[in-house]
Amino acid sequence: MIFITAKFPVRPEHADDWPEISRAFTEATRAEEGCLWFEWSRSLDDPHEYVLVEAFRDDAAGAHHVGTDHFHTATRELPAYLARTPRIVNTTVEGTEWSELGELAVR
Repeated sequence: MIFITAKFPVRPEHADDWPEISRAFTEATRAEEGCLWFEWSRSLDDPHEYVLVEAFRDDAAGAHHVGTDHFHTATRELPAYLARTPRIVNTTVEGTEWSELGELAVR
């Protein structure tokens, strides 16, 4: 799978509204057949930063994603709400699901 984590530095005046601002993009991406997950979290250290954890089934699903209308709309519209260019880690890993964190196993 393609596993991506990106940090979005949102302008302070838009930080509380980011879930709504990004909602259409989020919902459309989650509806893609090859999307395994697309999850936002707000940073505990910086209230103006959101972290996106996303995964796509394979290279074809990733290529499909960046070719969609909603992706192109997001690349046009979302930067107006950002303080800086997002930072990203993008890699390919085996599997298509989350694994258990054995060191913190709940018994």
